[in-house]
Amino acid sequence: MIDETILVQYGAVELKLEKGAFLFHEKDRVASYFQVKTGKIKMFNLNAEGKLFTQGMFEAGQSFGEPPLFTDSNYPACTAAEENTCLYKLSKAKFLKLLKENPEIHLMITRMLATRLLYKSMLLKEISSFKPEHRILSLIDYLKKEEGVPDEQKFEVSLTRQHIADLTGLRVETVIRSVKTLEKEGSLDIRGHKIYR
Repeated sequence: MIDETILVQYGAVELKLEKGAFLFHEKDRVASYFQVKTGKIKMFNLNAEGKLFTQGMFEAGQSFGEPPLFTDSNYPACTAAEENTCLYKLSKAKFLKLLKENPEIHLMITRMLATRLLYKSMLLKEISSFKPEHRILSLIDYLKKEEGVPDEQKFEVSLTRQHIADLTGLRVETVIRSVKTLEKEGSLDIRGHKIYR
């Protein structure tokens, strides 16, 4: 996302989180821009029954939680480290200054937010209208496109069955069953425990 040297130039500091540690909770007031240096962050919501819905997974070079920086609102979800993680943390004021002084970075952030908004729209349609198999294929095809993998090339899905369930609003048992069905239909390949499309 934003070049690390530019982040440091504007005052970003490194923040280390151990696996399982929370960074912020739903309804916390936003104060900083975060970008993953190493590791992985999961953004999620829990409903009243304790069911988890994953909003996104963010790895090295990716940022997360930006919309409240622009709307002066609270975080709409929780975040926790999926593994030991190191983040860049930049105060909201310095982040906004960085964007004003670097229009090409501002445009890059705008494109990234627009892409995520389109993904959320697609996901809402999938969850409300389609069978589990269709939801899983749509998620994998989206990830393949995001990674820039050509259609004719096989794409290795780096998500676990649990992550796929959390991202599609399905139960993990349903994902396991649906992936097997998709393999039988020839829509997916399974090699070892890895999914390919």
